[in-house]
Order: sequence, then C-alpha cells, then structure tokens
Amino acid sequence: MSDLSILHNPRCSKSRQTLQLLHDKGYEPHIIEYLKTPIREDELTQIIYQLGFSSARQLMRKGEDAYKEQNLADPSLSEDLLITAMLNHPKLIERPIVRYKGKAAIGRPPESVLDIL
Repeated sequence: MSDLSILHNPRCSKSRQTLQLLHDKGYEPHIIEYLKTPIREDELTQIIYQLGFSSARQLMRKGEDAYKEQNLADPSLSEDLLITAMLNHPKLIERPIVRYKGKAAIGRPPESVLDIL
C-alpha cells in the first residue's frame, strides 16, 4: 500500500500506538520518520489542506519550547512564517499523521486514523 503513509516519531507513544493499530488492521504503511527525514514545504502545505485545517497553527504542538520561544501564538504571524517554523523545527508538527488516498488524519486518539482508511 504505497499510498498509505505515516509521519512517525518512534519516541512518541501515540505514534507507536497508531502504527501498531495500522499493523493490527493488516496495513503496512510507508513510515516517514519526519524528524530524521524532514518533509518539504509543499508536502506540509498539502497535509494541512488534507486535514481540513484553516490555519497551519492547528497542526502545531503548542507545548513545545520552540513554539513559546518564537512567540508562535502571535495571531499576526503569517501562514508562511508558521509553515517555515514547522519546517525548521519539525518537533512542532503534531503527530502522528496518517495519509491515505488524498486524505489525512492525526492519530490522537490512534483510532481516529481509521476514518480515512
């Protein structure tokens, strides 16, 4: 299933649980360890669209130090700046993200990814 992928962080329990759930359901996703293999700007923009988010900020982990240090909560920041921040600091990207046939879902809770399969 080359069109099924997961943006995965093996250190994240929700990411591990989501990957295990996919395996338990018989799926073999392409695993992208996005902290080791950064995603491109066009991919991140597409993910935001596939998730149905109106802002890149919805994909950000607001508890991360980089979010606070860069004052990313500032509502005047542009979408381009938010996307650039996630590209420069991939830990800011919420995880895990499962993509399948033009759709995407965040595995929080892990079962939520089943809606797009």
